[in-house]
Amino acid sequence: MSQFKIRGGKPLKGDIVPQGAKNEALQVICATLLTPEPVTISNLPDIVDVRKLIDLLAALGVKITPHSPNEYTFQADTIDIDYLYTDDFRRRGAALRGSVMIVGPLLARFGKGYIPKPGGDKIGRRRLDTHFDGFIKLGARLRGNPGENFYGVETHSPLQGTYMLLEEASVTGTANILMAAVLARGTTTIYHAACEPYIQQLCRMLNSMGARITGIGSNLLTIEGVTSLHGTTHRCLPDMIEVGSFIGLAAITGSDITIRNAGVPYLGQIPSVFRKLGITLHIIGDDIHIPPHDHYEIDTFMDGSIMTISDAPWPGFTPDLLSIVLVTATQARGSVLIHQKMFESRLFFVDKLIDMGAQIILCDPHRATVIGLDRRQPLRPATMSSPDIRAGVSLLIAALSADGTSIIQNIEQIDRGYQNIEHRLRLLGADIERIP
Repeated sequence: MSQFKIRGGKPLKGDIVPQGAKNEALQVICATLLTPEPVTISNLPDIVDVRKLIDLLAALGVKITPHSPNEYTFQADTIDIDYLYTDDFRRRGAALRGSVMIVGPLLARFGKGYIPKPGGDKIGRRRLDTHFDGFIKLGARLRGNPGENFYGVETHSPLQGTYMLLEEASVTGTANILMAAVLARGTTTIYHAACEPYIQQLCRMLNSMGARITGIGSNLLTIEGVTSLHGTTHRCLPDMIEVGSFIGLAAITGSDITIRNAGVPYLGQIPSVFRKLGITLHIIGDDIHIPPHDHYEIDTFMDGSIMTISDAPWPGFTPDLLSIVLVTATQARGSVLIHQKMFESRLFFVDKLIDMGAQIILCDPHRATVIGLDRRQPLRPATMSSPDIRAGVSLLIAALSADGTSIIQNIEQIDRGYQNIEHRLRLLGADIERIP
């Protein structure tokens, strides 16, 4: 297993461009299964999770033509549906959380879809009930034994459009049900749907393929089923999580960084939340400039009470950036309560930050109070292991702030979500190397 060796404690400077959006990429790649015609997708992030999904589709029979590490053409005209019964499929599918989103397209087009219990981050429970409840409402039958961790849905007649109220605004659940519904007979209405920019992008891509989806950007989607879809071209948005990561990195290291082509119209509350930490952001067109900060002070609420930053379904603040906000707050002036509502294990990496000298009180699995050090005391270097993608990058940011040499192990987790991160940080002046 590889590790990063980081010599931190110095400011960085320069421009950086965010990669394509990981969460969008996993959805739109799965959507290529809905048509036998070619679909070309550009601005895909060259990361482990995307490459694993591409390999899974290739094993399923999809013809894949790479044009660059970030652009591929997919043609699903010779799908081997029997591959779903193989041990190789179980192995590949279980290694990737995003693999669950092949079920909806396969069910819609071939009448069956299976998936082993998918892997991914160890950040708490991520239920699949929303996905399969939606498939059942469309007319599919559930197959599988929970004890075997292998699930499937089948139908011997075309899926039928219906009304459904989702139990939770699950992003992957909404995407999966949406992809099944576009080829169903009649009208499907999905209420309490996720409405993240990545879902909006999926809807636009499907409409460009001939689907009929309205209500895009809201939590009420209406899908008029069609008999078939055709090919298209699609470009992924910039990754908002990378944008937020680079904002936090610039602030905590006192760096002068400009994020180019940041996809500002799609960032939602991200700029305002970092401004609540006292961070100055200059938005110029589609670029974000973060000037050097000697100090940054956390706001309080109007009555003077401690600021609380929490996650919520879009347009609320994304849970993927709470780890970054928490690390950034460790060197701010003031205190903040971080409330991670969605996942009960995502804050468990704070013990590593405490070992580095951060003042953090882990109140319970969902809440942590950060007492900012206001740069009076730099974080100490440490040897630590990355538990998941976002915590891993948070620890990387902390190490770049720490005065000394840190080691981050299990960086394969970081590679799952961040493209060639050490090279891109070195271009800003970071002293970081990958050690096999």
